Amino acid sequence: MSDDERRDDDWFESAVQGEPEDDTDADDTEREESTDAERGDGPFDDSGGDSPFGDAGGDSPFDDSGSDSPFDDSGSDSPFDDSGSDSPFDDSGSDSPFDDSGSDSPFEDAGGDSPFGDAGGEGLFDDDFSSAFESAGDPGGGGGADFADEDFDSDIPRIDVGIEGLDRMIQGGIPRRHLLVTIGSAGTGKTTFGLQFLHHGLQNGESCVFITLEQSHEAIMDTADDRGWGFEEYEAEGRLAVVDLDPVEMANSLDNIRGELPDLIEDFGADRLVLDSVSLLEMMYDKPSKRRTEVFDFTRSLKDAGVTTMLTSEANEDNPYASRYGVIEYLTDGVFILQYVRSETRETRLAVEIQKIRNANHSRETKPYEITMDGISVYQQANIF
Repeated sequence: MSDDERRDDDWFESAVQGEPEDDTDADDTEREESTDAERGDGPFDDSGGDSPFGDAGGDSPFDDSGSDSPFDDSGSDSPFDDSGSDSPFDDSGSDSPFDDSGSDSPFEDAGGDSPFGDAGGEGLFDDDFSSAFESAGDPGGGGGADFADEDFDSDIPRIDVGIEGLDRMIQGGIPRRHLLVTIGSAGTGKTTFGLQFLHHGLQNGESCVFITLEQSHEAIMDTADDRGWGFEEYEAEGRLAVVDLDPVEMANSLDNIRGELPDLIEDFGADRLVLDSVSLLEMMYDKPSKRRTEVFDFTRSLKDAGVTTMLTSEANEDNPYASRYGVIEYLTDGVFILQYVRSETRETRLAVEIQKIRNANHSRETKPYEITMDGISVYQQANIF
């Protein structure tokens, strides 16, 4: 074999061990290889000191006992050294960002500067947070003015509904010019509720308008006369207007009605208005979005007219606490619920509940009522069991 061929065969050994000084001296080469085996200079020699994978070698990058191993558990410079002073995850280090006992922890429960400190003097949600309210209105951080009960009293003028017992459930009366709705199923007295609301206003010298989409003018007048409310006299005096409209015609001309209604109410000088019932108007629109938009615009025109309005609405078949379409209660300022209370051992009773009245305190209790020739009477002292 030629020298060139020998060198080609020994390329791996030459690359690892380097060229021998004398290629022709075979004995020297064998002695060097023997010496290397004893010394441990082989590239994969487990016992050699210079093996890159040598377990016992001092320079092995994976040497567990070597002082320079990057994964040396006992080394002082290991980034994962649990006992090292500079470890970023050192539980005992003073500068750990997650140190529970450190003084600078942003979530320190006991620290003086912690924004969530339960015991700290400057905690944002400190148990004694009355000072936060006191300083809220005082830019200087000083003690603010104390809250008084009269601060919550509204300056909005109030009126009574005119239903005995119910007015006592409304503490102070309903705010004038508010929009109200009475929700109930058939036979709960929604129309009587609206007529009684107007009768009370007429007795106090107010002017009233009753718009019916369900009954005729004559039927409404007869119902009021049967109770001795004298609607014909009020109508003759020009303080009462009873208007019967076809719901289809009203829906078709609702744009004109919305535009003209505020002026008509102002010219008539109406203080109270009843629409019986808004459910028939809602039925004229198939699309929920269209229904909500039209009813919203109509109720807004009533508010712009400055008249206290009572709407009546059919109750949902599956939920007596909601209107037929679940829209009108969100567009009004006050909601009265008329419902049946049935049980197996007791007779069917009627009950009223005030679901909401904006800007007014009211009872949350459900009270029984009855419908007589004098109208609706709520028994405030009785309870529904």
